[in-house]
Amino acid sequence: MPKIILDLCGGTGAWSKPYVDAGYEVYVIDMEDILQTNATLIQADIRKVNWEALGKIRGILAAPPCTEFSYAKHFHGKGNYEHDFDAGMSIVNACLRVIRESQPLWWCLENPWGYLRDFLGEPVAVFDPWQYGDKYQKRTCLWGRFNIPEPVIIKKPDDVIKFSMLRSKEIHPEYYGKLTRQKRRSITPSGFAKAYFRANP
Repeated sequence: MPKIILDLCGGTGAWSKPYVDAGYEVYVIDMEDILQTNATLIQADIRKVNWEALGKIRGILAAPPCTEFSYAKHFHGKGNYEHDFDAGMSIVNACLRVIRESQPLWWCLENPWGYLRDFLGEPVAVFDPWQYGDKYQKRTCLWGRFNIPEPVIIKKPDDVIKFSMLRSKEIHPEYYGKLTRQKRRSITPSGFAKAYFRANP
């Protein structure tokens, strides 16, 4: 029986890439075609997609857009930005519906530290990319039912850079010139993705 993983709002497929590399059957569901791995892309709105035809789901990764929940949008925008929480939650709720109906062995929903905590409550875990070997900090929340990946670095290194201070070329440079800065900002750091896979095979 194939080990099927759903990567909801998966973008480039960075979070699910370790599963692809290990031979899992991975489906990235996203409205845009920016997939950069050998996963299968289902280009569709998560609010409308029919996932049931895929079979028994082993695990679900969900990364709904953070735009409407971002503190950064509020503090670093034009100053008059109003969050559309209804629009943001419509995608979050669609992810949670797929999770509830498919009953996977494990599942995880991630979003940067922001207003989503007001809707989902305190996260199961919070991490920074530097804890898994990527040299920047971007506080990220995790909700779900999963094994928390063991950090490979405990003490914060002195050369860690705040995510907001990274120059555009330093944000996932492997995709510079291929994806917009906004898209690159949302990519799951590879160190965390690998650690998550090891903890949740």
